[in-house]
Amino acid sequence: MSGLEFWGVALIAAVMTGMGKGGLPVVGALVVPLLSLVIHPVVAAGLMLPVYVLSDMFGLYAYRKEFDRRVLVIAMTFMTLGVGLGWATASLVSERWVTVLVGVISVTFALNQLFRRPAVGEPRPAQVGPGAFWCTIAGFTSFVSHTGGPPYQVWTLPLGMRKAVFAGTSTIAFAYVNAIKLVPYYFLGQINLHSLKIAAMLMPVAALSVFLGVWLVKVLPEKLFFRIVTWSLLLIGCELVWKGLQG
Repeated sequence: MSGLEFWGVALIAAVMTGMGKGGLPVVGALVVPLLSLVIHPVVAAGLMLPVYVLSDMFGLYAYRKEFDRRVLVIAMTFMTLGVGLGWATASLVSERWVTVLVGVISVTFALNQLFRRPAVGEPRPAQVGPGAFWCTIAGFTSFVSHTGGPPYQVWTLPLGMRKAVFAGTSTIAFAYVNAIKLVPYYFLGQINLHSLKIAAMLMPVAALSVFLGVWLVKVLPEKLFFRIVTWSLLLIGCELVWKGLQG
C-alpha cells in the first residue's frame, strides 16, 4: 500500500466515502471496487472500515433529525443477524460469489425501478417480513465486501420516504453496521497497525467530503435524487457481476 497510484486511488476513495456518508446514494459502494484496482479486495475492505466509522460520525450529526424510526429498528435488528452470519461463515464463504449475488440483485431491482409504472399514493409503512429478509442479506454482504447498500435499497426504495429521510435513515443504519463490524474485522486480522496508519491519513479527506454529500442531497431535486439512486444501483450491479465473474 504505497506509491503514487495507490495514494491517488485511495484519496478518491476517501472523497467517495465521505460523500456517501453525507447521504449521496450508493457512492460509498464504489469505494472497495475502486480500491481493488490497486490492492486486494479484502485488504481494501479492512483499510476503509475505520474511515467509514469516522465519516459516519459526521453523517450522524448531519441527519440526526431526519430518519424513519420503524425502518431503523427493523434494519438494525436484522443487519446485526447478517453481520453475525458473515462472521460465523467467514472462512467458508467465497467473496467472489457473494459479489455476483449482490450484483444480480442490484441489476434486477434497478431495471424494475426504471421500467415499472410510477407508484401512486402515500409512502408505505415498512413491513417486518421483507425488511428481515433484505436487511439480513445487507448485513451479510456488508460484512463480506461492504456492499450492503443494494439489498438494503431493494427494501427501502419502494417505501417512498422523502429524500432527506431516506438519506438519513440509510446513514444511521450503516453507521451502526460499520461500528459492529469493527470487532470481527479485528479478530479476523483485517484491521492492523499498518492499515490504521494509512486510514488515519485518509480520515480528514473523508470527513470533509461528508458535507459535500449533504449539500448535494439538499440541492438535488427529489426525482433526480432517486433517479441517481437507481442508475447508480444499476451501474454498480453490473460492475459487481463483472468483478465477481472475473474472480
